[in-house]
Amino acid sequence: MSAILASPLPTRMREGSRKADFPGLAGDWSYLDTAATAQKPQAVIDAIARAYGPDYATVHRGVYERSATMTMRFEDARARVARFLGAASPDEVVFVRGATEGINLVAQSWGERLQAGDRILISALEHHSNIVPWQLLRDRKGIAIDVAPLTEDSRIDEDALIAMIGPRTRLVAIAHVSNVLGGVADIARIAAAAHAQGALLLVDGCQAAPRLALDVGALGADFYVMSGHKLYGPTGIGVLWGRAELLESMPPWQGGGAMIETVSFERTTYAPPPQRFEAGTPHIAGVIGLAAALDYIDSVGLAAIHAHESTLVAAAREALGRINSVQLFGPADSAGILSFAVEGVHPHDIGTILDESGVAIRAGHHCAQPLMALLGVPATARASFGLYNDMSDVERLAAGIARVTRIFGVK
Repeated sequence: MSAILASPLPTRMREGSRKADFPGLAGDWSYLDTAATAQKPQAVIDAIARAYGPDYATVHRGVYERSATMTMRFEDARARVARFLGAASPDEVVFVRGATEGINLVAQSWGERLQAGDRILISALEHHSNIVPWQLLRDRKGIAIDVAPLTEDSRIDEDALIAMIGPRTRLVAIAHVSNVLGGVADIARIAAAAHAQGALLLVDGCQAAPRLALDVGALGADFYVMSGHKLYGPTGIGVLWGRAELLESMPPWQGGGAMIETVSFERTTYAPPPQRFEAGTPHIAGVIGLAAALDYIDSVGLAAIHAHESTLVAAAREALGRINSVQLFGPADSAGILSFAVEGVHPHDIGTILDESGVAIRAGHHCAQPLMALLGVPATARASFGLYNDMSDVERLAAGIARVTRIFGVK
């Protein structure tokens, strides 16, 4: 195993362990559940504490100095997110609670224009958040949902998906990076094919945003969603990016304060995007924390993060692949994520035994039950890496799985 774990790490990640930046990693344990939620660097925690403490005030409403200052910081954070995504304007950035809410917003606002017989195309590996909102829309509007298959190595079969885009396809909705298998979709290719048929493309970027440089314009996406807590930021904050002309054409999906221009008992007029979709007092501290997380990510570099995680996943695949009873899922070049099973051992038992060894992984269906059915398993174990992991975490994972096989008498 030592030869496997001798793979070099990218230079910027070798300069010193990043674990010291993350208070949640204190103690003798290996956190390998970043695909579920990332640990938070001290810089983000400090930014949130300041936002709730000496800097706290409401935004967009107060005429006093602190409110004006917080409003400026809030909108600066919107501009920060726009730069991270390569958006044409900050007005294309809508703050939501997370990617789930972003997809539901599109389904409930943009989706209202759909008619019976229209079709939405997803893939077989989607997270429930990119399945259920479209099913709810189907039940309301009488649309149809098509599901693209996977390749033998469990990527989206892009040739099959493109062939399935027809004249009644109104939207293609897919994950940029699979939260279970780590495969990376060719978004630009799929976008071009969708647009050629007059369809739009929505991208679930939850697992892509923490590790891949994004340019939504170059990708050709029409909507892109991501969650702050997977980006080393706070929970309860996420982003829906949409092309300006699409957002302008969409009705509000919630009513209340902040999303209006004028209100009378006879008639209400609505604010332009993005405010139109941000009813009520926003998650102010969450937005500030998200901007701090993006600053932290940029200080490391997305290219370095992706290369670092790829090295760790490759080492983990190599180490676990040497154990006969271990079945690995997904493509060999998966981005930061490795799902696996041990013959005769339930994934929950794997997770429990690893926890006894100080290794935290995810065990379950990962909010992707249709994919589990396709893989022929009720659940998988999943190790997912972040910028703070290193080869010692891979060593502990491999040693923990070896202990699992000894306990259950499998080889």
